[in-house]
Amino acid sequence: MAVEIKKSTVAGTLSLTPLIDVVFLLLIFFLVTSEFEEQERRIDIALPTATSAVPMTSKPREIVIDINPAGTIYVGGQETTLDALQELLKNAVAANPISQTVVIRADRATAFQPVVSVMDACNRTGISDYSVTTTDGPDQ
Repeated sequence: MAVEIKKSTVAGTLSLTPLIDVVFLLLIFFLVTSEFEEQERRIDIALPTATSAVPMTSKPREIVIDINPAGTIYVGGQETTLDALQELLKNAVAANPISQTVVIRADRATAFQPVVSVMDACNRTGISDYSVTTTDGPDQ
């Protein structure tokens, strides 16, 4: 007795073209979004030295300085003096000489002198990119 095998109509109509298109689009997507190694990095060279060279640093974090209504200065939640603040700013500029930023947050009831003293410390250490924050809202 012979066994008769019938071909399924589903397998005969299954088209691989959409599957190939999707795989091809994924391949293109991953090729376009991947980072390629730069041609210059493949060449093995010894860079020259310089005495005034500054090491490459990561993007500096901004330093936030808080001043309470009594005029007390805080950096990172820790109370500090103007001398210690100036030393901290000097070290920050040494680590990131080009783009160190400072944000000064003073209470609205603070006298102006502590704010000016912090700005002066920024200027003395070479930080020119500092700002005083304010809020946008009704006066209380």
